[in-house]
Amino acid sequence: MRVGFTGGGNITDTHIRAVQGVDGLQAVGVCGPNAAKVGALAAREGLISAPSLSSLLDQTPLDIVCIGTPSGVHADEIALAAARGCHVLCEKPLDVTLQRVDTAIEAVERAGVSLGIFFQDRCTPAFLEARDAIAAGRLGRVLLVDARVKWYRAPEYYQTAAWRGTAGLDGGGALMNQGIHTVDLLLYLLGDVVEVQARAATALHAIAVEDTLVASIVFASGALGSFQATTAAWPGYPRRVEITGTEGTLVIEHDRIAGWDLRSGHVDGTTLTSATKSASTAVVADATPHRRVVEDFVAALRDRRRPACDGREGRRSIALAEALYESARSGALTRIATA
Repeated sequence: MRVGFTGGGNITDTHIRAVQGVDGLQAVGVCGPNAAKVGALAAREGLISAPSLSSLLDQTPLDIVCIGTPSGVHADEIALAAARGCHVLCEKPLDVTLQRVDTAIEAVERAGVSLGIFFQDRCTPAFLEARDAIAAGRLGRVLLVDARVKWYRAPEYYQTAAWRGTAGLDGGGALMNQGIHTVDLLLYLLGDVVEVQARAATALHAIAVEDTLVASIVFASGALGSFQATTAAWPGYPRRVEITGTEGTLVIEHDRIAGWDLRSGHVDGTTLTSATKSASTAVVADATPHRRVVEDFVAALRDRRRPACDGREGRRSIALAEALYESARSGALTRIATA
């Protein structure tokens, strides 16, 4: 299957490396408005380059398009690729508003193609095991959840990419960009959230959106939780999630299980599944987690099933993020409708 890529930055480079590690896929071309970045990336990887997705599709047939452009244009590129008969793998988040997300989902469903989202946690072996264990009652009834994404981004992170830290193209700040993976992980492991109350601030960075958000959340199961996301916590710390039930506590650090502390006895954590410094840099050193998403997507196409995170699943994290932002703006508790 022939694969094309949109964008010319760090995440597009990661997508290319991920695809190159999967048998049966051929990286063909890359496109984007930044001619210098796209040209350099294309030359390094031996790919066709083009100024836009429509131009790339005019030059060469593609089976899959991997989208790595700024979040606020994802829906447009998804719709274009779908209309040309391409399956789509989109970088998180699916887009920046539910309205745009719904437009993208309608486009792929109308075209009869598949849409997957790069939420790598859903393909991380340790988290698949954790989800099964929680569902099987290993923690008993879940009571309390604490999720913290206390990362740091230097001023240059925002200064070198004009779309970052903007409402229109980034959709928000520490929540929508950095924290959205953890939002999706909570939904994946624990199910729907029905109520939130949040506060947000631009505490450190000269950006138009929040660099810090804290929230209390209520799950449909009745479990209570707290959530923090920031890019102002120097020097940056691994993402940490603690899930406490009647039978003990599960601790997650970054992309590993740090430990199970159970009434029946302590269970040591698993080893790290990737070497990444995402707490302090946007550079993705190891494309293995992204490669797992690509492998799952290809298998889903072959087996005619849904990928690990399709459009409908990807929509859930945006719905929760919108509720958090609404609560932060209004200062009031916000309720979330669930299917």
